[in-house]
Amino acid sequence: MRLVTCAAIAASLFAAPALAGDDAKRNYNAHTTMRADIVDTAVNAGQFNTLVAAVQTAGLVDTLKGDGPFTVFAPLDSAFAGLPHGEVDRLLRPENRHELIDILTYHVVPGAITADQLSGQILAVETVEGSTVLIDATDGVRVGNAQVVQADIRTSNGIIHVVDRVIIPTAD
Repeated sequence: MRLVTCAAIAASLFAAPALAGDDAKRNYNAHTTMRADIVDTAVNAGQFNTLVAAVQTAGLVDTLKGDGPFTVFAPLDSAFAGLPHGEVDRLLRPENRHELIDILTYHVVPGAITADQLSGQILAVETVEGSTVLIDATDGVRVGNAQVVQADIRTSNGIIHVVDRVIIPTAD
């Protein structure tokens, strides 16, 4: 398979809602105002308790309740449980806040991206954290080392894709 970087394709695909004119933004918001935002959706799901606690500890609640749109690759509680023993507790300590922010924002990309938009492609996509993550949607959807186990949970400010592992940023 050919690796396509996000420079040209993703710039238009992923940033389209953010770059859209006022009419397109109003249209996007009109179709999403009845849904809860990303944070409230995660809280209400009941399977993202560790993620929600981490987002609160990192001070990212207001960001993920913001206008967006964002696409969040949300690790299940079982994904956090799969980290080495004590790692979650370590990350939740105040002195590790910057590392926690880096990990959490590595799970977020700008724009509202559906699985159908990714289908059949391999992309290196820039995350909110600032580095790139590989998305392979040629057979299901894999993001870094994680498999998307539930796709396209629509929220008022983006889309959540549920993943089975915590995606750890790699050194570039």
